[in-house]
Amino acid sequence: MKVFVIGAGISGSLITRELSKYDVEVHLVEKAPDIGWGVTKANSAIVHGGYDDPPNSIRAMFSAEGNKLYDELARELDISFMRTGSLVVAFKEKDLEYLKELKDRGKKNKVEELEILDKKELKEKEPNISDEAIAALWCPSAGITEPWDVSMAAVENAMENGAFLHLSEKVVDIMVRKGKVSKLITNKGEYDADIIINAAGLFADEIAKMAGVADFEIFPRKGEYILLDKKLNGLINMVIFPTPTKKSKGILVVPTVDGGILLGPNAIDLSKDKKDDLSTTKEGLNEVYMKSKKLVPKVDIAYTVKTFAGLRPETKDKDFIIGPTKVWGFINVAGIRSPGLTAAPAFAKYIVEKIIPEDLRVQLMKKKDFNPYRKKIPNIKTVSLDEWEALIKKDSRFGRTVCFCNNVSEGEIVEAIRRGARTLDGVKFRTRASFGRCQGGFCSLKIMEILSRELNIPIEQVKQNYENSWIMDGKVRA
Repeated sequence: MKVFVIGAGISGSLITRELSKYDVEVHLVEKAPDIGWGVTKANSAIVHGGYDDPPNSIRAMFSAEGNKLYDELARELDISFMRTGSLVVAFKEKDLEYLKELKDRGKKNKVEELEILDKKELKEKEPNISDEAIAALWCPSAGITEPWDVSMAAVENAMENGAFLHLSEKVVDIMVRKGKVSKLITNKGEYDADIIINAAGLFADEIAKMAGVADFEIFPRKGEYILLDKKLNGLINMVIFPTPTKKSKGILVVPTVDGGILLGPNAIDLSKDKKDDLSTTKEGLNEVYMKSKKLVPKVDIAYTVKTFAGLRPETKDKDFIIGPTKVWGFINVAGIRSPGLTAAPAFAKYIVEKIIPEDLRVQLMKKKDFNPYRKKIPNIKTVSLDEWEALIKKDSRFGRTVCFCNNVSEGEIVEAIRRGARTLDGVKFRTRASFGRCQGGFCSLKIMEILSRELNIPIEQVKQNYENSWIMDGKVRA
């Protein structure tokens, strides 16, 4: 049995890991040069409580359950995950009715311990919240993580358990014979396939079209963000939402797992031909800043480290599309907009434990030797002095700091390369090197030298991320 998963974002990565628990040949195919570089790379990194999703929707079916699975996922994959809790803040009396509606909706979605706080209780939890806030919905189960870290960890673990990873490989066609999937065709070759799982994010509608099941469309919705310096660490304690609108959950103020603060996103609907538009605008970033400041007045744009944009896959029905199709063996996992990061662990299990055995009637046999554990790359900033000394004794490169903003050693960068990093961004997302205040201004050259040495390639062949993202074009002097 050969199963192909298309797309190495949060959905495809966790589905691949679930499949690696069984005696099947599983392949993960990704057109980007690395894992988690699409929708997964640029979002709010929130593990939602699950109260916001309409009851009986597919989103509601998986969100609260996915939230509960993150403790086990973090323990097994050694990923960063913090249950900070979240607040939905009300500024007007009419907002209170909506908080009650969210609480009732959460109860229907089996979200526990939701509570509406008055102004005094709100200020006790978040002293720096706006004085104009009058109440808030408190959800203790909400949390934060790093989506790309979850994806990379899941794929590492899946590969340790026998899965195959195909990077920089674009799906160009799918062959269907007698109503069943037959072959997956990429820019690098053809593969016999028994089951194909379409987790292609923004391009899931185009993949579905190749299989002849194009009954939905994906539209990109852009969100712009501002990342603030860790000097503001402690300004907020938890995820802070405004009262949501019909269009989105609104512009948030979010602590990051490494101590920064993230502002955003706004919501800008784009046409179908703008699925690669990651540009930011002065107007959009100003909107993000002003609305964030309304929630937390002490937010200061002077501490901006970087600005960026992400794209979310939106459908007409604003719900996930998860399930089998009229083509036997072709499964859609599409329209995974918010809360996709939260729901992914749950629907990954659902696909492997229900859709494949019940809808496709394919019985999978569990491996007796599946290893669920993966260890993260040790970071010299977070280990104890004794642990750091042991690392240096084992490999002296752990004693040489390369990224001073985030205290990342040469040993960590070499380990990231061993685990698959082939670019500056590949190192960045595995170690946080160049993720800090200087954004690589001081450490990029050193990281490039290490990549050049470890990969045995000329330094001018080291890329930022994609094939055409060259940094050096040759020597200036002989």
